[in-house]
Amino acid sequence: MNNTFSDNSQIATVSTFSELVQTNFKGEMNALCWYRNLDGDFNEIVARLSIKGNITEVYPEDLIALQLSEKGNTAREIILNDIQLLTDFGASPSLNLLKCYERDDEFDFISTDVYSFHVDRSPIATDTFLCTYHGAASDIIANSQAEQKILIPEIRTKLKELHDGPDEEFESFLEENYFDLHYQLNQDATPLNLGLGNLWRLAVDHPKQQVLPCIHRAPIENEGEYRLLLIC
Repeated sequence: MNNTFSDNSQIATVSTFSELVQTNFKGEMNALCWYRNLDGDFNEIVARLSIKGNITEVYPEDLIALQLSEKGNTAREIILNDIQLLTDFGASPSLNLLKCYERDDEFDFISTDVYSFHVDRSPIATDTFLCTYHGAASDIIANSQAEQKILIPEIRTKLKELHDGPDEEFESFLEENYFDLHYQLNQDATPLNLGLGNLWRLAVDHPKQQVLPCIHRAPIENEGEYRLLLIC
């Protein structure tokens, strides 16, 4: 068990997939971790896959078609099993080979890309599941260590200047452009890296959610290294 995770009130650690999906979020806890030390050579899988553009979705049949060593095959079986577990649960997992995500550099005072700390929102009750098998892993932050960017006076002032409409439509403007989903860390904030091989379930902002949504971000990729990420 990873003490960094198990000693954190934001996170509950579990030892099975069943626990991961059946444990309820409560209080400050809005992230669940199925903590795993995975065997297998995930680097071999990444090396044998072909990337098209910055993001390529990898399907089970793509994995099955690879000629792999014993350790590479072990890694493949782990990924295929994770995909099957999530699919049987009713989720729609996507395995992505990533060079990088698209950047949002339209404004110098606020960003809405996934490299910015943000929360996910859904109109229906759902959660975000993710696992990084290879490459840089995502970060999360406690809600108490970050502030919604639209509440920061200087940013809010600039957003009001950007909004070309009546004052009563300003909040809708913020939501429609996803500005309200993004957060700025406090000076003493300490992000937590999600690590490799762990399968995470993160709370999403939706009408039935009982806890605050989990603030997270995609990592800056390591130079010359692809990420292999399962997400849904």
